[in-house]
Amino acid sequence: MSPSTVGLAFTDWAAHLANAPFYRLSLGYDALEQWGKLNRALFADAPAIEQAPSDHRFCDPAWTQKPFSLFSAAFLLNEKWWLSAVAGTAGVSQPHKRVVSFQIRQWLDQFSPSNIPWLNPQVIAATVQSKGANLAQGFRNYLHDQQAAAMGRPTITFEIGRDVAATPGKVVFANALMELIQYAPLTHGVRPEPVLIVPAWIMKYYILDLSPHNSLIRWLVGQGYTVFAISWRNPGAEMRDMTLDDYCTQGVIAALDVVRACCGEAKVHATGYCLGGTLLTVTAAAMARDGDDRLASLTLLTAQTDFTEAGELQLFITEDELAFLSDVMDTQGYLDSNQMAGAFQLLRANDLMWSHAIHDYLLGEPDRQSDLMAWNADGTRLPARMHEEYLRYLFLNNDLAEGRFLAGGEPVALPDIRLPIFMVGTEADHIAPWHSVHRLHLLNDSELTFVLTSGGHNAGIVSEPGRPHRHFHIHRRDAGGRYLSPDAWLKVAEFREGSWWLAWSDWLDQHSGERITPPPMGAAAFPPIEDAPGHYVRQT
Repeated sequence: MSPSTVGLAFTDWAAHLANAPFYRLSLGYDALEQWGKLNRALFADAPAIEQAPSDHRFCDPAWTQKPFSLFSAAFLLNEKWWLSAVAGTAGVSQPHKRVVSFQIRQWLDQFSPSNIPWLNPQVIAATVQSKGANLAQGFRNYLHDQQAAAMGRPTITFEIGRDVAATPGKVVFANALMELIQYAPLTHGVRPEPVLIVPAWIMKYYILDLSPHNSLIRWLVGQGYTVFAISWRNPGAEMRDMTLDDYCTQGVIAALDVVRACCGEAKVHATGYCLGGTLLTVTAAAMARDGDDRLASLTLLTAQTDFTEAGELQLFITEDELAFLSDVMDTQGYLDSNQMAGAFQLLRANDLMWSHAIHDYLLGEPDRQSDLMAWNADGTRLPARMHEEYLRYLFLNNDLAEGRFLAGGEPVALPDIRLPIFMVGTEADHIAPWHSVHRLHLLNDSELTFVLTSGGHNAGIVSEPGRPHRHFHIHRRDAGGRYLSPDAWLKVAEFREGSWWLAWSDWLDQHSGERITPPPMGAAAFPPIEDAPGHYVRQT
């Protein structure tokens, strides 16, 4: 984060706190009350404070035993007091409160008893049982990770095209920005309307084509759809001047041209994930403005179109922060994947940083590997100009929701989109909070089916049928129907166990024609270039 952003935020908070003597007095009373709770816990079995359901640091039964229960309680009470001290200080701007709370949480988390070997009962037990072998192995794990980071290679080894991104297909088109993959049919007949998938450009596309058992793309092909997917190029400094307009025209529009050449005149079910969904929405609005009717429907997966409630990422998006980031990107020509990953890791430091350190370095347990972790470690760079446009015009200024965003030099308006829309938000999303995703209900009155599924930003989407402990809520609003707030929507939405993929397949079927013979791979003007997953996905 920009040092000046942090400095201004703390100055704002400290000045208002200094000017509030009665609030400081109440904080003193709160501190005495916290001490009283901790002292009473010395002689009681009940915990001094309940930890949040999302906090997994002290879930092991060993933490319920004294003195470890007192260590965790003292930490949680102290954390609660500090965060209350920030939240309750009147007069501080909301952005500054977010920054101060975030920084204090990061500083406190470092001193959590779970991160200190001699205060963590799990580490103590493992050390006694293994006679210190866990710490020796943990040190080896640490050196291995440091060596991998220094050499710029991932610590998780999944082979692209064999372990992940392995659904059979052909690259049928490539330009300077993307490759377009057409997947081979798995059924005798297919729906006439093909599906075009537009992934986010901040990570590789194969989040939707992980292992064969949980690949959304493979599953969709198996449902009788001709599926195409964009695989974005991993840009270098030579692409520093690429714009969001370029991603629309050389990405989505160019892909649509090829899809129609391969599949005839049938309209296309366009599907966008995360930032790809935002880009797809911009493109769909521009197409509606220009009278381009090649789309049959719009599916948006954890994609924001209104950034008013964009969650904790707003910590990193201020005028000051953008100026700081622009200087970094001007020097490099891009934002490096490690710089982007660092922001996401800090937002969930306990789950993504500290738990990893405890597991690998203190407990010395074997490195956990999964296809999702392999994908998460396989980041991409972001072109400087495009990324600054996205952050400034979409995220900071909210130009898309307010009708100011320009595509092709002219403004686009979300109400112009007249398509059936299927949207998915996830319950534990810290990148695109579902309340923010839901706001498209305010901006467009087309038929809109909204799904709220269990899980987070990625795991909630990778939710194949048969996976245990999955559920979702679903509700359809007719075109021109009455607006429901997120809380009101949740009250009327139908609850279902299982995977939302099945509901999406049913929805696509309802908006598709009868099955036909699968189209050939590629077209006369676009013959297959190479086998999927192509070249761009392998770029580091």
